[in-house]
Amino acid sequence: MTPFGFELLATDGAARRGRLHTAHGTVETPAFMPVGTQATVKAMFPEDVAATGAEVVLGNTYHLMLRPTAERVARLGGLHTFMRWPKTILTDSGGFQVMSLASLRKLTEEGVAFQSHIDGSRHMMSPERSVEIQGLLGSDIQMQLDECVRLPAERAEIERGMELSLRWAERSRTAFEGMGGPGKGQALYGIVQGGDDTRLRIRSAEALSAMPFEGYSIGGLAVGEPQAVMLAMLEVACGVLPADKPRYLMGVGTPHDIVEAVARGVDQFDCVMPTRAGRHGLAYTRSGTINLKNARFAEDPTPLDPDSDCPAARDYSKAYLHHLVKAGEALGAMLITWNNVATYQALMRTLREAIAAGRFAEVRAELGTIWAKPPRA
Repeated sequence: MTPFGFELLATDGAARRGRLHTAHGTVETPAFMPVGTQATVKAMFPEDVAATGAEVVLGNTYHLMLRPTAERVARLGGLHTFMRWPKTILTDSGGFQVMSLASLRKLTEEGVAFQSHIDGSRHMMSPERSVEIQGLLGSDIQMQLDECVRLPAERAEIERGMELSLRWAERSRTAFEGMGGPGKGQALYGIVQGGDDTRLRIRSAEALSAMPFEGYSIGGLAVGEPQAVMLAMLEVACGVLPADKPRYLMGVGTPHDIVEAVARGVDQFDCVMPTRAGRHGLAYTRSGTINLKNARFAEDPTPLDPDSDCPAARDYSKAYLHHLVKAGEALGAMLITWNNVATYQALMRTLREAIAAGRFAEVRAELGTIWAKPPRA
């Protein structure tokens, strides 16, 4: 069994070029992880996801524990076999979804008692249960259970959630080691919390750094705060976290967010944005975002990107994609999502190459002129 590991291959300023080693292959970083919440990247075949260059996808503990259940996935050979994805899988802890989706939830020191949003059945999500579920799924990279406090919030509330998350981090680590996670080549990441408070972020990052996690996530951002605040908190956290461990910014974001987070030392990203946007007619291209619902594309015979390796970007006209979107055809969502995931993966390759060549500042400036602008009408 390949042990989990991280190599830091190059730096350019705070930006990092690295490589994750997992039991299901290597992952070049900085990396964007398409979101496969319910054991599928929405509107895409697994082989097409892989063809974009994606080396890791994300699954969701909350959704999979409810349907089809982690126990069933385990009986069927684990999540890799179940969803036909032989590469690396990361699972989140399910905590965010418990807080945002479940009904009649009650938070205590033990965990979160809640009712399923699907059928009203009652469940308890504790740090130990979250790790158990992720172990049953067989994911390569797992997350501690934490509490994500939405911003804006009072400092006392942010501190309470951060301290609870630290206690849950210790329990998650104990459970992970007790279930033999390290011996299976798996990794458990601690999650930095602290909202928009610099001192709380530092306290959280320092406490987690003293625990033997294989990597570290930065959570509780992109939950209502301005981008400038998010980036400031990233800079603070990355300045404390160990340089020899991977850093994962959870649930972020736009291409511009990603470029700026890489500039501050982040290695891994996930976000529903490229797949969700694809289902609503918004295409990401190397020259910016395009709203294919707009009438101006009704007779545009040009593709999204004639030079792309992705067939969805290269081989279909904007006029056809516009027609599919307006007609509500599933193929429109499939093609635009495929294009979007490919564009995100191309962005990550560009960033990796720029860091390795010592050209990150130049490329960052070039990308900023494209991605900091609003979508084209």
